[in-house]
Amino acid sequence: MGGILIAGLIVGGTGLIIGVLLGVAGKFFSVEIDEKEAKVREVLPGNNCGGCGFAGCDDYAKAVASGKAEPNACPVGGAKVAEEIGKILGIEVSVTKNVAYIKCSGDCNVAPDKYEYHGSKSCIDAANVTGAGPKKCAYGCMGLGSCANVCEFGAISIVDGIAKIDPDKCVACGKCTKVCPKKLIEIIPYDAKYRVSCSNKDKGKEVKAVCSVGCIGCGLCAKNCKFDAIVIEDNVAKIDYSKCKNCGLCASKCPVKIIK
Repeated sequence: MGGILIAGLIVGGTGLIIGVLLGVAGKFFSVEIDEKEAKVREVLPGNNCGGCGFAGCDDYAKAVASGKAEPNACPVGGAKVAEEIGKILGIEVSVTKNVAYIKCSGDCNVAPDKYEYHGSKSCIDAANVTGAGPKKCAYGCMGLGSCANVCEFGAISIVDGIAKIDPDKCVACGKCTKVCPKKLIEIIPYDAKYRVSCSNKDKGKEVKAVCSVGCIGCGLCAKNCKFDAIVIEDNVAKIDYSKCKNCGLCASKCPVKIIK
């Protein structure tokens, strides 16, 4: 009987010592949780899309709490989440809504194919196999839907052989911009009224041979812009939205009406 009692005391004492050691170790090795970081993470949507520039919502929340990231960088949460983060940080936060835009108007009605493609329904695969894809325009959208496949918000669809973005569904997360092998998609301000819908870098005559509505790089838009908001780079017009006043003069002067 005495042996059982002694064994019980030994086991109990050992357990007590282990418990004390674990408690001390827990306090010693514990990671202090930033209260602001936890609150910011709580209001984030959890999509982990990377549109904020960080690997996921956890990394973004940590960066915001430490002052290393802007509180209005979450494209999915938009103004609502930015406002909540502002309350947590005790600051006022403003948000400018952005949207993805596909710089191509070369659908099957105006930009013919040079051959019939029967390969993988992926722009990435087609580019790897064929180089520029089946269209005569080497710079145009192939319309195989790699961008649509990665869009979590149903904002991209394929219409008449090219991708189209619904600006009211798009949150400008940027996933589509990363998968497009021809880099046709850019993020622009939602309220930008005028956009150059072409990326062809060839000269006028060569452009017209592969797409009847392509930018011919004539420069009339740039010459007539009163705000220096348009330049011609690589034979195609580009708009600087930080300067653009949405006056529409560029669109009215464009002979091929590619500024829409």
